[in-house]
Amino acid sequence: MEFGIRAWAACAAQLDTQQAWLAWSRAPWLPAGDELPALSPMAPMLRRRVSALGRAALHPAYACQPGVDGIPVIFASRHGDTLRPLQMLGNLADGEALSPTAFGLSVHNAIGALYSIDRGDAANLQALAAGRDTVEAAVVEACGLLADGAPEVLLVQYEAPLPAPYAVFADEPECLFGWAWRVARPRAGDAVFSLEATDAPVPAPRNPLLPHGLDVLRFALAGDAELRHAGERAGWRWQRHG
Repeated sequence: MEFGIRAWAACAAQLDTQQAWLAWSRAPWLPAGDELPALSPMAPMLRRRVSALGRAALHPAYACQPGVDGIPVIFASRHGDTLRPLQMLGNLADGEALSPTAFGLSVHNAIGALYSIDRGDAANLQALAAGRDTVEAAVVEACGLLADGAPEVLLVQYEAPLPAPYAVFADEPECLFGWAWRVARPRAGDAVFSLEATDAPVPAPRNPLLPHGLDVLRFALAGDAELRHAGERAGWRWQRHG
């Protein structure tokens, strides 16, 4: 699977420009906090429903969106918004009625749906979760859409720390972040990226500082030649050519 990245944007605390992200990619550190830019492109009535995780996802999505409608969009997150479902479970335990609005905003495709509604764009929109293979699954899906004739695909990857009751399930460093790529078929003169899967997980060095999703962004920005990742059901090899 080969692809090019036509445009990119990213969002995390203390990293608010592309220049800051490029400098970070050469000397990475784990972002901390939830102080993110205002989501000014979104209509206020929808914006007030967006959580911190939604802001992390949607800020780069708007910054990186194609100039035309009808481009497929993939939102990819291992866990999605875990805080709202946890709050609803607490409401149930207290014998309180559930809010239909809170439930609607807790489902895995809610952030992407708000983006689609705000833009009035009925293009193909997907929300993926595939454990430790989430980023790779999103790229596989994007390459499939390109092979089916899509001129570009907007891929949005985002994560947030798990709430304390779920912390036992955390298997990598955690922080609030989001990034977006406009993925397209390779073209002459641009860097070409490839993703290869093996039949079984393979031992691979893991960045002890970063969650895998953020490490993939670092790899793409830093100009590294290769990144390896041991997923749950496969080993993955990312490469940069040229």
